Amino acid sequence: MNTVLRILPWKRGLVVSIVTLALLIVFSFYGLYTNKFYFFKFDNYLLPLLTIVHFAFLYVLWFKIREEEIADPQMRNLEYGLYAILLVYFYKLFDTLFILTSSGEFENHVIPATFIPIGVLIFVLYLLLISLTFLAFKYRKDLVGSYNFDDMNHIDSWE
Repeated sequence: MNTVLRILPWKRGLVVSIVTLALLIVFSFYGLYTNKFYFFKFDNYLLPLLTIVHFAFLYVLWFKIREEEIADPQMRNLEYGLYAILLVYFYKLFDTLFILTSSGEFENHVIPATFIPIGVLIFVLYLLLISLTFLAFKYRKDLVGSYNFDDMNHIDSWE
């Protein structure tokens, strides 16, 4: 784990997370089977909407580390929301894996040449995003601190 923390210090980890999220937002509109982008399907907007919480958590984490502040209830709520969104990331990871492994069922159909390369790229991006999310949780615990609100129930640090 120390090797990962040396390779990806917190600033670089946040930047890689943002780039990964941006790429996955673009690919959420992409159809693997058709090699086209679909902007009028409601399902394609689910991931971009959910990543708002992820971006907010990354911003709050960056701010807390930079200003050397302690964790607060608002940050805890964002992290708890990110736990739920992490389940969606796992679903999308396994959905992409299922799509990649189901290509053999469509041997009589024309599958674009970009199917496997883009599908593997999306799969790797989801793996990277899940890993970076857990790494962000570790950064929060190590650099910001744990969520211990017993002695500060009356403080609102975002005022």
